[in-house]
Amino acid sequence: MTDFDIFPDRFVEKCRKWDKTKIEEHFGPVGGDYIPMWIADMDFRAPEPLLKKLRQAVDIGVFGYTYVYEEFYDAVIRYFERHHHVSPKKEWLTLCYGTVSTLHYTVQAFCQKGDSVMLSTPVYDPFARAATAFGAQVIENKLTVENNRYQLDFEQLERQLREYRPKLYMLCNPHNPSGRIWSREELVTLISLCEKYGTIVVADEVHSGLIFDGVYTSTIETGELFQNVILLSSPNKQYNLGGLKTSYAIIQNEALCKAFRDRLVKNSITSPTVFGIIALIACYNEGEEYTRALMGYLSENNRYACNFIRNRIPQMSYMNMESSYLLWVNIQDTNMDSDTFTRRLAKETGVLVESGNNFVGNGEGYIRVNLGTQLKNVKEAFSRIGGFVNKPSL
Repeated sequence: MTDFDIFPDRFVEKCRKWDKTKIEEHFGPVGGDYIPMWIADMDFRAPEPLLKKLRQAVDIGVFGYTYVYEEFYDAVIRYFERHHHVSPKKEWLTLCYGTVSTLHYTVQAFCQKGDSVMLSTPVYDPFARAATAFGAQVIENKLTVENNRYQLDFEQLERQLREYRPKLYMLCNPHNPSGRIWSREELVTLISLCEKYGTIVVADEVHSGLIFDGVYTSTIETGELFQNVILLSSPNKQYNLGGLKTSYAIIQNEALCKAFRDRLVKNSITSPTVFGIIALIACYNEGEEYTRALMGYLSENNRYACNFIRNRIPQMSYMNMESSYLLWVNIQDTNMDSDTFTRRLAKETGVLVESGNNFVGNGEGYIRVNLGTQLKNVKEAFSRIGGFVNKPSL
């Protein structure tokens, strides 16, 4: 079993999360004793079954072109059967080069310059960048907060769908940055409204393997409505494989699937990386025990962080982290805006978090804190955050 308390040498690894040069490009100057809790990257070793498969590939010593072989399809299909009680057909599956790049290909496949793409904000920023990089207009559908939980305003959503007729609606399921799990009823209403106005739903479900609280529903579980959905997923967040640039799409609608694949061919997305496809298969087939242990560890990190905020930092609060390892924290009572808070926290304490303003819109007054690290780092980081917020000068 993986010992999650052990910190791998991420400096030798040259990872962006811990590299000081990359950190200072984002935050400005920081001291040497910093604690990165920003980019969604965990500090834990991968599961041993995966490492074993990669070692076998290294021992062979040849890394030439490969292809999408049957074990990939079998692994994804069995994973969805186990976790979502749905059996996607092989012809629905398309292997891709990571979810972020696939967002760009999807916009290119279904939009013309000047078309609209709708997002419910705050939301994962690459959604907006995929649209604007192509020349599409971003329409913000602002989430509301009720009982300290984000809600979709379906009346507002329908008005915007009717007015702007967006080609795509990009859904984060579960929601990033808050970890909110959308109910089946919410998904059915959302997809139905989009279908009514000719809008395709692009569902990013990469955080769906890490569920803490509540019943998670994949868009593939919405029956006939799934005909209007492009589902994008991967094991990348669950097993921290982002650097392997491997993901997949599930598209039941034949016309949508053909248009999507045609775009990938135009972008020469034609074969997987050798290590990426091995990793996906290994994690989906042999990673369940690792995930259970990881969830237990992340739960303890979350309990510690939330208890510390409740008991030691009354100027801050948080939304319940229903999924993943990213805590969405309300800082409005600190009398600092999100960018100022983030910048000063980095400079004065070395704790690095994401400003709520980095999530397209509607995120002012919040920060996102990555709890996917050793508990000792979580404890030290929140001790510093508490001292920073409670300073008399604030």
